[in-house]
Amino acid sequence: MHGDKQVIEVKDLDYTYPSSKDCGLKNVNLRIQKGEFVVLCGRSGCGKTTLTRVLNGLIPHFFEGKFSGKVFVEHINIPEEELSKTADCIGSVFQNPASQFFHNDTDGELAFGCENRAMPPEQIRHRVKKSVTDLHLETLTGRNIFELSGGEKQQIACGSVYAANPKVYVLDEPSSNLDVKAVLRLKRILKKLKQNGNTIVIAEHRLYYLVELADRFVYMDNGTITQCFSSKELLQMPTELRQALGLRAPDLGKVETTFPEYKESNHAMEITDLICRRNKKDILSIHRLSIPKRAVIAIIGENGAGKSTFAECISGLQKCSGQILIQGHPCKPKERVKRSFLVMQDVNRQLFCDSVLEEIMLGASDSNSNDAKELLDLMGLSSLADRHPASLSGGQKQRVAICAAIYAKKKWLFYDEPTSGLDYDGMQRFADLLKMNQDKTEFSFVITHDMELVLSACTHVLHLEKGKLKEFYRLDENTQTRLRQFFLCEEGEETVN
Repeated sequence: MHGDKQVIEVKDLDYTYPSSKDCGLKNVNLRIQKGEFVVLCGRSGCGKTTLTRVLNGLIPHFFEGKFSGKVFVEHINIPEEELSKTADCIGSVFQNPASQFFHNDTDGELAFGCENRAMPPEQIRHRVKKSVTDLHLETLTGRNIFELSGGEKQQIACGSVYAANPKVYVLDEPSSNLDVKAVLRLKRILKKLKQNGNTIVIAEHRLYYLVELADRFVYMDNGTITQCFSSKELLQMPTELRQALGLRAPDLGKVETTFPEYKESNHAMEITDLICRRNKKDILSIHRLSIPKRAVIAIIGENGAGKSTFAECISGLQKCSGQILIQGHPCKPKERVKRSFLVMQDVNRQLFCDSVLEEIMLGASDSNSNDAKELLDLMGLSSLADRHPASLSGGQKQRVAICAAIYAKKKWLFYDEPTSGLDYDGMQRFADLLKMNQDKTEFSFVITHDMELVLSACTHVLHLEKGKLKEFYRLDENTQTRLRQFFLCEEGEETVN
């Protein structure tokens, strides 16, 4: 149980980003006690990330804008103190982990927080070793940061903060790119931190792994805290009400399946002896695979299993060997690039224009603003058409990139963790778009750790394990149990000592 000492106080907080006319936060008041576990939830763009930036001092010290109100964390006046002082007691994990890296190698990154606080070398070694052991990061040590998958980068970011051992943890969607086992490990680490008396604030869309840990779910809407509820209240909330609030399922075991219509057809692609090598090692090796036409294929597997590499090879963006045949004829990389559109894990890398509407129309050969606006409406982005993409929340950027992929009218579509920053509304809108667009593409690949999405929109499942094809199957009444076992299996997982 948490004590009665107040650790965080936010009073009469208002904040507006300089690039936006909309208020980022308005009249926010929040008190958090020592050892309390608080989850910030709500729709994409509701202000969750902005509030975490206030708590760790990035606002107003790093992000400019109009700021008023009082913010204290561990008696530190956040708006007035230097970031170097707040970093001593507040550990942060950002929505995009790459944005907080300072080293090219994982070992240096794990030690960075401790080094920044001028800890003795022996203490740093002890802290890093403990972080690696507790978070099960052994396979990620001694690695090049740039060769890690998105989920592996997320684990390193968590490990670096954990090693520094702060009193207060502020995490922005720490599970966004993590596989099933990594989420379970994160849950167990958070449980241990809570037992140790740490104060934890997490902004999240995935709620299922937090219901056993959270003392409060703080719901935000349009930059304001509108209500709070307990885990019990969240679990008992009627599905219709929860979905109306834009909240994801708190219990994956109760997620219903909506099988999209699909008629078996000829193959759109034949893959034979596909091999991708890195540092003289095979990181992807698929002997034979046939891709059905009009299929929406979920690519599942653990972090580092080769999912993103597979998409990059098929789309012509990654060098590989083997044969990729279309109607019996080899399809060269340049031709595959022309046929493909890839929504990346980090969508910031593919947003270039000055407005959302321009961004969506950028990759299309035949542009029609009315069609683009209709697509924006389908994804709930109509009010943001004139906004600069950089001013949007992570989930809103994700939806913009998805709209650009659909609007480009490419025959092969690849989505890499497309719902990592999406609320329930965004996930369901994307699922509906996948089904609507099914007959307009030859196939779509969805790399995901999101069981809700797979059960809502996908026709097939491609399971990769350590760079190899474990299984490929049609998703239906008979095979959905296999999928649920993959996402829900927690038995035999490592425990945290």
